[in-house]
Amino acid sequence: MAAQHRTRAAPTATGNGGADPQACYVYGIVPAGTPLPDRLQGVTDPSAPVELVGRGRVAAVVSTVPVDRPLGTAADLRAHADVLDTLAAARNAVLPMRFGAVVRDTETVAADLLDPYEEEFHDALQEIEGHAQFTVRCDYRQDELLREILADRADIARLRQDVAALSEEAGHYHRIRLGELVAGEVAAHRDEDAAVLADSLAPHAAAFAPAEPDVAEQGFSAAFLVRDGARTDFEQAAEDLARRWAGRLRVRLLGPIAPYDFAAEIAGTAEGNR
Repeated sequence: MAAQHRTRAAPTATGNGGADPQACYVYGIVPAGTPLPDRLQGVTDPSAPVELVGRGRVAAVVSTVPVDRPLGTAADLRAHADVLDTLAAARNAVLPMRFGAVVRDTETVAADLLDPYEEEFHDALQEIEGHAQFTVRCDYRQDELLREILADRADIARLRQDVAALSEEAGHYHRIRLGELVAGEVAAHRDEDAAVLADSLAPHAAAFAPAEPDVAEQGFSAAFLVRDGARTDFEQAAEDLARRWAGRLRVRLLGPIAPYDFAAEIAGTAEGNR
């Protein structure tokens, strides 16, 4: 059972008289009694309070949503992430649901989600306690990347010059070949630099999760699970790497955020240790 579990119950009216029918939206799981910041704003309706539904040692973070409005807009996704990341930034243990879950009501949350998995959630929250995720995103400066490729590969540089002298029709297949060669070099640079990222930052993290890049993507990223006590060293290592790559790569550090890339693994590990 992973923290991204979706309950099976379909949303229905909650018996609120003549008001619009409401359902219960679940953001994630936290320890029972976790303090909720006042500024939390729920999905679809910022005025809907974000609350806890507790069961034993764990609680679900929830708010109400209308059942007659589809979810999944960009604003909904931002609001979902804001709730979870605000909790993580306050150094609360939180197991996030990456896309949330919509269920009938709070009783369903307790009966179908918390009751069956309370022990697993509790163990997983203990594993995540005192940690937060940081994501490092690295994007190439395109002109500099191309300059590196042409400097390293004289054959590609010559082909590029030859293609520039050909007509659109005459150079068609040469352009395809040029594109393939450049794409291969981009992937090679990306793999090499991603290894440098891991070597530089993973020693300061409790866990490390590289992202699988899209074929057309010319950057790379990785997630790191960092102990609260190691944040300063981790952030300093990230800054050092950004200075090292200045002018070549743009390095962005995102966090602390909820441990989206580690929640399922931690929950699974906790279950296996029972």
